[in-house]
Amino acid sequence: MLEEKLKQLGDNSAIETKTPISGGDINQAYYVKTGKQEYFIKANQSAASDFFQIEVNGLEKIRSTQTIAVPEVYYFDNSAGNEEMMLIMEWIEGEETAAAEQHLGEQLASMHLVGGSTAYGLDQLTYVGKLTQSNEWYTNWVDYYREHRLQPQLDLAVQYNRMNQNRRLKLEALIRDLDFYLPSQPRVSLLHGDLWGGNWIIGGAGQPYLIDPSILYGDHLFELAFTELFGGFSKKFYSQYQEAMPLADYYQDVKPIYQLFYLLVHLNMFGEVYGGSVDRILKRYI
Repeated sequence: MLEEKLKQLGDNSAIETKTPISGGDINQAYYVKTGKQEYFIKANQSAASDFFQIEVNGLEKIRSTQTIAVPEVYYFDNSAGNEEMMLIMEWIEGEETAAAEQHLGEQLASMHLVGGSTAYGLDQLTYVGKLTQSNEWYTNWVDYYREHRLQPQLDLAVQYNRMNQNRRLKLEALIRDLDFYLPSQPRVSLLHGDLWGGNWIIGGAGQPYLIDPSILYGDHLFELAFTELFGGFSKKFYSQYQEAMPLADYYQDVKPIYQLFYLLVHLNMFGEVYGGSVDRILKRYI
């Protein structure tokens, strides 16, 4: 099947190497080298038919800002039925340089400064990990964050039996009172939406690339909060980012509420190992 897809791209040469790549929870990933070119391949037999289409849309939206690099997409399946779907992209490889994370901070800030929308949210669903992420356009950031970020994860946690009564009551209270904690009209920024340390890579000459987006338009502090949740970013990254786009003085107050969304996602995907972190944030506010 892979050979046929590569031929559609004009690569009729033989596959010389196909090596599995570890690190992903959702897709099978491979490094593929033909006589003509190197490729990065994602494959998935159980994902929704639009799974790769949504990823490609996010990459192209980021590319359109002309601020930070993303891999070139050569091919992707859409509505593949029972067949294994594939996403074929350029292979990105480079050596880490001292300036790589500085460039990442500067270029991410540039992307956040571009904007591109006057509303919060998005006009299509996305995926956060394996979970479907619904979106709509909102004129109020708090309403979007309440109705399309925290509430759906609460509902899912109840469905998965991952909300004890105390946790549920506190999360419901925080969701209800969210207007007291978050800004309703922050600057509208295009966000990668899932920016942890594994979702950026280094290309030639130390150039940073963003991968695996779950884009939305929202408060840039939402993005920054997640980068701090699981580590993977250096002081160079943050100092360069803040030089281009200084952080609001209330950042430390809202950071845990923004991190809460991602912890709820992990709670729903991986279980109670993330429950304590959710509870600590809820205790801080409620």
